[in-house]
Amino acid sequence: MSPRDVPGQLSGTLLVHGDHAIGAEVAPSISVTSTFRSVPNNDPEAALNPDKHRYSRHSQNVYSRVEEVLGKINHGHAITYASGLAAAFSALVHFKPKRIAVSGGYHGCHGSMEVYLKGRFEETPIISLDDEYQEGDLCWLETPLNPTGESRDIQYYADKIHAVGGKLLIDSTFGPPPLQYPFKFGADRIFHSGTKYFGGHSDLLCGIVIVKTTEERQELLQNRSYMGNMMGSLESWLLLRSLRTMHLRVPRQSQSATEIAQWMSRSVDLPEGQEFDGIPGGVITRVWHSSLQGTDERGFNPASQMEGGYNATFSCLFARREQAEAFPHSLEYFVPATSLGGVESLVEQRVKADPKENPLIVRISIGVEEVEDLKDDLRNAFQVVAKLGL
Repeated sequence: MSPRDVPGQLSGTLLVHGDHAIGAEVAPSISVTSTFRSVPNNDPEAALNPDKHRYSRHSQNVYSRVEEVLGKINHGHAITYASGLAAAFSALVHFKPKRIAVSGGYHGCHGSMEVYLKGRFEETPIISLDDEYQEGDLCWLETPLNPTGESRDIQYYADKIHAVGGKLLIDSTFGPPPLQYPFKFGADRIFHSGTKYFGGHSDLLCGIVIVKTTEERQELLQNRSYMGNMMGSLESWLLLRSLRTMHLRVPRQSQSATEIAQWMSRSVDLPEGQEFDGIPGGVITRVWHSSLQGTDERGFNPASQMEGGYNATFSCLFARREQAEAFPHSLEYFVPATSLGGVESLVEQRVKADPKENPLIVRISIGVEEVEDLKDDLRNAFQVVAKLGL
């Protein structure tokens, strides 16, 4: 019996039962073995190791189960890694691009590209997404974009790169299932920092690459075995636990973030001395979020791509640097910390993590708290920082 597939929704049935667990355990044990007993196929003990695990650098029970669930909910074949940047580096090794087209986005991925290029004997230029492409190019498209949360048109870049025989990788960290499914719009590979929404509890590091075929997956598994960047046993167990509730967490975070971003945006054009619903005017000058983009000159609207809801992380621009610095520490329910995607709401002045970022930008990751409590907290913090720099 196959679980129901409802467009724009993430199947709780797949998340809970998609790994086809066998045996007496309801929750799997954490696997601590590095190696596995070898027995003849006709030996009764072979039933204790049906997947024929040999060595945990190649495979083991828990992360094999995790990858089975991840593949199903991402409509492809999944490979996990020790961190998001381990997955990013592995994708570069897999593609071996002649050039990389990338603009903006997560500074960590740019750092991985710099490390990858150090090991190349041939020059591998970095070009802009808007440059002309050539055969052998890799288009590295992050959408929604870190830190602003703006969406980019996957289909447009898929058509552009495929016209010359290149490949398209989508960094969909800000758009996990069920928010968007990049294969539908022409992606060749999908990359996620699984630390964020797949993990969802700020307690593990993980990277994920999703491919379309078993042959591609086998190549990446072979590479991973000899790069040695697989997930640890505890992290695999934590990730499997987290996946069971992903359909409950992500839609709620998306709905709350959309409501909060749109609410905050209504104060942007107000002058000092006026306010909107308790948010003083003149404090924030811009709010970025996919739901606020509208339709661009090419006819792209994020709603057509983010079928399951908008991103739960977005940014705002403060009028004064001292306000942006003080704001994360003026909140009660938002934790002043980097990262995103956890059940707790997080906030940071983005320049603290990325020195190249505008110091006026504050990034907000919405958790699963009550949305009105979060709005009250933000309202109070805006009123506090409004008095700074006057």
